[in-house]
Amino acid sequence: MYRILISDKLAEEGIDILKKEKEFEVDVKTSLQPQQLKEIIGDYDAIVIRSATKLGAEVIEKAKKLKVIGRAGVGLDNVDIEAATRRGIIVMNAPSGNTISAAEHTLALLLSLCRNIPQAHNSLTSRQWERSKFKGLELYGKKLGVIGLGRIGREVIKRALAFGMEVLGYDPFISQEAAEKMGVKLKELADLLKESDFITIHTPLTKETENMIGEEELKLLKPKVRIVNCARGGIINEEALCKFLTENKKAAAALDVFKQEPPLDSPLLGLDNIIVTPHLGASTTEAQINVAIEIAHCVTDALLGRGMRNAVNFVRLDEQAYRILNPYFNLAEKMGSFLSQIISGGIKEIVLTYKGDITNFKLDVLAMSFIKGVLSPRLEEGINFVNALEIARERGIKINQMKSSQDNKFTNSIEAKVISDKEEKTIEGTLFNKDPRLVKIDNVYIETPLSGKMILVYNADKPGVVGKIGTLIASLGVNIATMSVTRDVPGKNAVIVLNVDGKISERDIQNLLKDKDIFSLKTIDINP
Repeated sequence: MYRILISDKLAEEGIDILKKEKEFEVDVKTSLQPQQLKEIIGDYDAIVIRSATKLGAEVIEKAKKLKVIGRAGVGLDNVDIEAATRRGIIVMNAPSGNTISAAEHTLALLLSLCRNIPQAHNSLTSRQWERSKFKGLELYGKKLGVIGLGRIGREVIKRALAFGMEVLGYDPFISQEAAEKMGVKLKELADLLKESDFITIHTPLTKETENMIGEEELKLLKPKVRIVNCARGGIINEEALCKFLTENKKAAAALDVFKQEPPLDSPLLGLDNIIVTPHLGASTTEAQINVAIEIAHCVTDALLGRGMRNAVNFVRLDEQAYRILNPYFNLAEKMGSFLSQIISGGIKEIVLTYKGDITNFKLDVLAMSFIKGVLSPRLEEGINFVNALEIARERGIKINQMKSSQDNKFTNSIEAKVISDKEEKTIEGTLFNKDPRLVKIDNVYIETPLSGKMILVYNADKPGVVGKIGTLIASLGVNIATMSVTRDVPGKNAVIVLNVDGKISERDIQNLLKDKDIFSLKTIDINP
């Protein structure tokens, strides 16, 4: 028998799936206090939660029998995944159950912006008849800019095309061919902002997307633009948006999410040209049923050995293979993250070549780790080892894996080539005392730790340039921890990789690029 605790409100349809299994004993105990949860969680093999239950390290430490944590929803910020992984607990979520609800809410807000529905309702319930005041717009024939072409973005696109809209898309990890199959014209972000009549956002909140739409981006918009955000608060800079809407009365916005929730003190709530809802994107009866059913099936399959779906921390390997390959998971993921941050354009193809003794094992798990590293910085929440390959294929990215029998400079290494619609980049990585190292960029060998904050510089190969670059970076108050220098053509091009202790702003990067001896400079942040 497996004991399952449901500690948050869950749709009955999900509970029924669990209860019908004769091997399961299901307890529904909601509104538990943290101390109460700690006292009883040691008796259970699995726990199903939503957002109210907090499973921090202290609670997980008490979960002596726990095998599975199931989150009925996408976000896992209320679960200490690292602590669960250390204990061998599988953590699962339900990333697709609310897709349709979020897409439909986006369309509801678009239509409300077009036809001034909330304002007209308030006017008429105040006993006023102001038809001329609320003249609207049609969606038909207008340009909709969709930022983020993941699951929800794609559902929005289907509905927008049905309305007869022309859809422009921005997603750094979608190839031109994949976008065309969706009926989307792929654009750079600046071009999308300039050309769109309506803009809707469907990206996760990451370091890269935080304040993605700020004061400078808002200056690019059309005077009568309509903006919708049903994704995450913080992607649009709210102070800049408030200023923009105050100065451009013909523009409008609809927000379902905010940086701080509830946003009761936000000046946005006092504007006439805005529509707001209290984070209702997934708040439909169907969505709550869907995520309950999805996570119930996931937990059932995991406990009964039927397979793993939506596991964010699980890779199936035998004990010997896991022991040998485990350090290479980290290497592959960091290599993917590095490449994703230095390559421009939509990725079309990835080629992974494995070298050395590791070729004796089945290496799909390393491809999963690499793709997770490539996709995680900018794509939707829920990228994990299990779904990374499938999500890459959905986006039209070809993945090729090869094992090399040629003599290798290193005992084991991974070579990764990423081909986009703009350029091609190749790196090679290996382990030194189990620490990931970057040992090759394009055609030149280099040796540098693959961790933390990094700077990649392509520069002129001539006397004094290395010192000048170090001085310029130091002048920004950024300490250089390590510096590796190499070159491909003596006297022409050189490559510098720095590990640094601080962050360089986009403005500082542009200032550094004014120096004629610096051809290219990119910052990379590799999570530990």
